[in-house]
Amino acid sequence: MGKESFWLLFIGFYVIASEPISSSTEEVFASNSTQQSVDYSDIESKFSIRNPEFPDEDLCYLVPGQRASVSDCNFKNGSQTFLIIHGWSVAGLFESWVYKLVTALFEREPSANVIVVDWLDRANKHYPKSAENTRLVGADVANLGAHVAGVAGNLTNNKVNRITGLDPAGPSFENAESLRRLSPDDATFVDVLHTNTRGSPDLSIGIQRPVGHVDIYPNGGTFQPGCSIQHTVKLIATYGIHNMDQIVKCSHERSIHLFIDSLVNQAYQSWAYRCSSKDAFNKGLCLSCRKNRCNKLGYSVNKIRSARSAKMYLKTRDMMPFKVFHYQIKLHLFSNKNMTLLEQPMKVSLFGTTDERDDISVTVPSMSTNSTISFLLTSDKDIGELLMLNLHWEKDSYLYGFFSTNQFTIRRMRIKSGERQSKLTFKPKEGEFGSLVQGGDAVVFVKSSETQQSRKEQRQHRRKHHGSFFKKGINEATADMSKEPRSSTEIMRETTSNSNSAQLNTTVAL
Repeated sequence: MGKESFWLLFIGFYVIASEPISSSTEEVFASNSTQQSVDYSDIESKFSIRNPEFPDEDLCYLVPGQRASVSDCNFKNGSQTFLIIHGWSVAGLFESWVYKLVTALFEREPSANVIVVDWLDRANKHYPKSAENTRLVGADVANLGAHVAGVAGNLTNNKVNRITGLDPAGPSFENAESLRRLSPDDATFVDVLHTNTRGSPDLSIGIQRPVGHVDIYPNGGTFQPGCSIQHTVKLIATYGIHNMDQIVKCSHERSIHLFIDSLVNQAYQSWAYRCSSKDAFNKGLCLSCRKNRCNKLGYSVNKIRSARSAKMYLKTRDMMPFKVFHYQIKLHLFSNKNMTLLEQPMKVSLFGTTDERDDISVTVPSMSTNSTISFLLTSDKDIGELLMLNLHWEKDSYLYGFFSTNQFTIRRMRIKSGERQSKLTFKPKEGEFGSLVQGGDAVVFVKSSETQQSRKEQRQHRRKHHGSFFKKGINEATADMSKEPRSSTEIMRETTSNSNSAQLNTTVAL
């Protein structure tokens, strides 16, 4: 069994997989039995090696210290090995996700060894006691030749190959020192999915701080689509009161289903993007893949190791396959009056070379006169290369339009695709300027043949022959609009007169 073959996965508490102590499990047991005296009598954890034909059955157990159990359980030397370790258990029973994860692992790796670590007797305690018991479970797994959440890693001389933390627990671990929680030092590579980090530190169900080489926060990591109270009430009405626990479990357990999704839906791999914060990501500012700034979520993650943890973000759907396609929409707004509007509802329709997606709802945090806005848009369809889009500004209240009509003018917009890493310019289909009216008709934008290089050359030509627009107190977009009919010119003249110099200095061509 090679160094790349041993892997630990865990949910809740820190319990996962690792690189073997030596080249094969048989050698581990032989070494333990012949070269050193090891007392296995206090081991309470059970190590069930699963069978792809009966993935939900405990048919055979590996027993530390008993070499015969390796062959009796048909352990495959040289095959990839996964250890699945559950977290805190209220009912003292395996959750349904264990069977689903085992099945998905066998579907992806049919010849693998899949071992489920059963420590239900210790996990079925009051939370603080169960949290403390992870140290004992870590010692048990270390004696098997693996590692639990950093604890076992410090009881062996070698690191595991990979640890994957599936929304590891927050309480008792958020502020713990690295020796008592998961950290990048615990394995050759550590990746973590954070899906339920809502609440104050050390009180949220999932840990908030980054604890791996790559820490991924789907949908910001706090709350997952489809996990609302309304959705749970619907489940209860349909399937009965026993689904009440989904209110708590839904976002926490989503980490497992995202990982399962990465195993079984290879054609729909979700991508995450490195970003400083979820707010910056929601503005679409972090869709770059340069210098390892994007990565696959789950099973096929690129094992990028750096001194600092890479915090990464992505959006997902509310069901499998969870993948969506990410777009940054960036545009500049002009108006004949100074105004700032918050939390504005928009609907965007995308049309591409292979498909289309109608009426994607998005809320724009802020829209201000003579400002550039950027927001993130996602599509659950792969529309191919984007060719056209419609932008519709919806009414934000029933009273809208009774006294006045809000309106912005748009000359062009920039759109970046995260999955395709393409940057495209779009212009209004009708005329040079599009009029975006709240509660009015949608504005249609089509892909422009204009490139970044051609625009750069145009700016250089203007500056060479006419000087800098900024020195004259106007901006390039305003100057370009002078070619429009009188109504557009009047709008821009009023915008220029009403805008102060600080506003104009921030108007940079998109």
